[in-house]
Amino acid sequence: MSGVIPGAAQFDGQRVAVFGLGISGQAAIATLLKHTRAVVSAWDARAEALTPYQADSRIERAYSNADAAAFVAELIAWNPDCVIITPALRERGVEWSELRRVGIPVWSEIELAWHLRAQRADGSYAPWLAVTGTNGKTTTTSMLAAMLRQADLGGEALGNIGKPVVSAVSDTSDDAPQAFALELSSFQLFSTYSMQPLAAVCLNVAPDHLEWHASFESYRNAKANVYHAVSSACVYPVGDADVQAMVDEADVQQGARAIGVTLGIPSVGQIGIVDGIVIDRAFHPRRHTEGYELYPLSVLNHLAPTGSQLPTHIVNDALAATALARAAGVSGDDIKQALIDFAPRRHRIEYVQTLAGVAYVDDSKATNPHAAQASVMANPDHSVVWIAGGQPKGVDFAPLVATLAPKLRAVVVIGVDQEPLRRALADVSTLAGICVPVHYVSPDSRQPMREAVRHAALVAQPGDTVLLAPASASMDQFISYAQRGEVFAAEVAALAQGQLAESVLTESHGDERR
Repeated sequence: MSGVIPGAAQFDGQRVAVFGLGISGQAAIATLLKHTRAVVSAWDARAEALTPYQADSRIERAYSNADAAAFVAELIAWNPDCVIITPALRERGVEWSELRRVGIPVWSEIELAWHLRAQRADGSYAPWLAVTGTNGKTTTTSMLAAMLRQADLGGEALGNIGKPVVSAVSDTSDDAPQAFALELSSFQLFSTYSMQPLAAVCLNVAPDHLEWHASFESYRNAKANVYHAVSSACVYPVGDADVQAMVDEADVQQGARAIGVTLGIPSVGQIGIVDGIVIDRAFHPRRHTEGYELYPLSVLNHLAPTGSQLPTHIVNDALAATALARAAGVSGDDIKQALIDFAPRRHRIEYVQTLAGVAYVDDSKATNPHAAQASVMANPDHSVVWIAGGQPKGVDFAPLVATLAPKLRAVVVIGVDQEPLRRALADVSTLAGICVPVHYVSPDSRQPMREAVRHAALVAQPGDTVLLAPASASMDQFISYAQRGEVFAAEVAALAQGQLAESVLTESHGDERR
């Protein structure tokens, strides 16, 4: 091993409580035990989550209680110097309010990771490249990770996707990554204070997770934290006033620059597009007088859904990833090759099948209105049978419905709490100027996706798209957005088998009649 972790010494004798034993909590405990001399305790409302720690002599306390008030009182009584908190615990909850009241520092796993970074042999640290936003985080971070790998700098995407950050950045081995691509949620950024990324981007911001945050302002400010203390490049979408304001307000390190990405011709300090070619006028040494050709947009064509044009939001994601990679010194050739080879993650505008002239598309990862809007709006008018619904996360769907109405052939609503969508859809026919039928799958249905797919098939016409873009979280009726997408694809496959069987039966009867 060639690396060391200078920040580990600050934890000597410190009492650190890890609150929430999901993937990030388990990683936090493992890293603390491996690299520090902290006094560690494990806390979770689920008794079964404590099983691996109850017999571990290195864990001073392992505690569980389903009563939140009693739980946090016991945690405070343990007198921790800091609490590493799970993203699942809401700002609105009693846990946050009580920990704030008594003044105990609360850290995200990301904050812990920053303190436990491995130092390289030359005394430097591998740079962090951070991505957040309401929509597009996973695609952008995955593209960025691919670019870093192509340049022999990095590994897999981290953070809100992939391996926990604290595990990856504390790697002291000789083959540890030389740069990190991080997808960061508002939950993680809310309790992250010390991070100093080389470059960062907030792709967009729109109301989301209002069931977690105390207000939209809290959500927005958490997203804005991604730009705090950036050392090189604050990347932003040109023309997005909300995100540009975040950059303007950010307290960055001396020498950091604002770098714009645009679908238009780039000015100095921007990456944009000229005649179908992505041009760098942000990092090129002669950017004041000329642009540097990076790659043709055609390298992204394989990312378009089957039979559709390349969605604008995928281009935006690629430009943002490109800007972050360029900040880390990745060449245009490596960026181009990474995009040529890039395979999108599952359940993001994923073509499933075409049946009777109707395309079925899985965008289960569209878990908020902003993502669903991008997905639906990429289609022609009156051509989308939209399957929507799930956990609404406290958002108002009325603006989304008003925007999408011209695109809709019909709507099928799933989910347990359908009232927010029901209110928004009440006037959809008026908004669209045509009749847009809405079907509500019973919240008590044991197979809600089966009913949704079969009803969608009844109302769709040849040339239409049945689009699962729920604009909601999944965990009211499914384990995850991934499982929701898998069930959708399975029901489409079952529908196809049913249609095939019916066709064979009809042909068989026809032969008998002849």
